[in-house]
Amino acid sequence: MTCTHTIHKHDHHLGWDNTFEPVLSVKPGETIAVETIDASGGQLGPKSGLDDLAALDFGQVNPVTGPIFVEGAEPGDAVAITFRRFNPSGWGWTANIPGFGLLAEDFPDPALHIWNYDTVAATPAAFGPGGRVPLKPFVGTIGLALAEVGHHSVVPPRRVGGNLDIRDNAVGTTLYLPVEVAGGLLSLGDTHAAQGDGEICGTAIESPMDVEIEIGLLKGANFAFPRFETSGPVTSHLDKKGYWVTTGIGPDLMQAAKDAVRGTVERVARETGMSAVEAYMLASVAGDLRISEIVDMPNWTVSFYFPKVVLE
Repeated sequence: MTCTHTIHKHDHHLGWDNTFEPVLSVKPGETIAVETIDASGGQLGPKSGLDDLAALDFGQVNPVTGPIFVEGAEPGDAVAITFRRFNPSGWGWTANIPGFGLLAEDFPDPALHIWNYDTVAATPAAFGPGGRVPLKPFVGTIGLALAEVGHHSVVPPRRVGGNLDIRDNAVGTTLYLPVEVAGGLLSLGDTHAAQGDGEICGTAIESPMDVEIEIGLLKGANFAFPRFETSGPVTSHLDKKGYWVTTGIGPDLMQAAKDAVRGTVERVARETGMSAVEAYMLASVAGDLRISEIVDMPNWTVSFYFPKVVLE
């Protein structure tokens, strides 16, 4: 499919603000090629090291390209975005950033891994200390402008989208975002080459790439939150060898999630000889957190699925 429009990465912004002027106006049914910048805002690159990570300016992270005005979109509608194609860059990064991530108290020191992968074959990306991660490119941050005036951080997800980090916003998926302002004002960025459900260390394989999307519009949808539909299986790239699964059980879902992840980090480190922080970063890009049970009070069960195919 030939795209109707192209937006270049210099048309980006930080945060959400309904006063930002749109860089493009599109009709439902049109397609757009969107260039993105990696989540560091270009501060990290293929040759970066720990010094570059330490110097990271967090005021420049998670830039998004846009905004795009969708003709006919009004509050109460939903903008539909179908992901048609990803054109990846061939490199990415994963980091443990002090004070950030599910197990921040366990890993206070910075760590950085630079990935390289084949953009054509899309073969699993090698993890230096051991393991190969199957790739599944997707958009981490995609959202519309809020009705509330002012500048809003891009870091948390919101009812109009934003930093969703849903790894199934990949090729073939259609994402529906609730509209709060005329035209919706769609922006996207923070593209990933792979991520596990939960993004436990706070980063995925953060990788700049171009994204081709098709725009649709549902009048009067009145969705309370984003929703999406996939065009097929979502875990077939990981399922073929089965999983190691660890659990956490207790009355606090966050604590149970931490306990489940700690079990996997310990096992991966023991089985492979890699350090605990390396196992933590690998689990962030490949493993999935799941709520297995949330009805048998007073304790709930959280499971962490680590795919064996990564270590084959």
